[in-house]
Amino acid sequence: MIKVVFIDVDNTLLSFFEFVKEVLKSGFEKFRLKPYEESMFYTFIRTNDELWGRLEKGELTQEQIGEIRWKMIFEELGVDFDGNTFETYFKEQMSMSTIPEPGAREFLQYLSDKYILCAASNGPYKMQMKRLQNADMSPYLKHFFISEKVGAEKPSRQFFEYAFEELHQAGVTELKPEETMIIGDSLTSDMAGGKGYGMQTCFYTRGRKLESKPENVDYVIGKLTDIKEIL
Repeated sequence: MIKVVFIDVDNTLLSFFEFVKEVLKSGFEKFRLKPYEESMFYTFIRTNDELWGRLEKGELTQEQIGEIRWKMIFEELGVDFDGNTFETYFKEQMSMSTIPEPGAREFLQYLSDKYILCAASNGPYKMQMKRLQNADMSPYLKHFFISEKVGAEKPSRQFFEYAFEELHQAGVTELKPEETMIIGDSLTSDMAGGKGYGMQTCFYTRGRKLESKPENVDYVIGKLTDIKEIL
């Protein structure tokens, strides 16, 4: 029986993709760079995914990503602008971003009536907390496991060991990994990390159709509200 549900933040509760599209449009206009084109979004996603994949493997830190991300993107786009300046703007805008994934609040309200809910995010602690608070999502969540504060990133075992220890100290004693579930959009951090710790896993596809269920995935949902068919 599931007792505790871990929920990813970016592209699970809050739409990171929609934020990126907005910040590219506003930032390129603000700094008088090239007019926004849809291909710029895909350049960002490809580069960002590569960098965060290296972070999950322990090859980069969040600080190092911030130092090189926009330099790499601008080089590929042929934009002559300081990457650090745009990174500062990007993070300032992200800290104020509260665009929810479709059905996110209904999803949280439904689950919070039945389970202990925990945010589980790779990201800066203050930023993620501010976004969840501004989006009126934090009241549904009892614990906030954010990698900067945890001192480890998903999918590392250390991330989940920290989380379970905090839950035990909060009175959720004798909690077994199989009595928990992690819900998220990442196969490499959420699903691999959760399954590696013995948790049940639920992959949120954001509407994408899959030919088969991926490795490390117990359940698949295309919409957040589909969780009602599982929990």
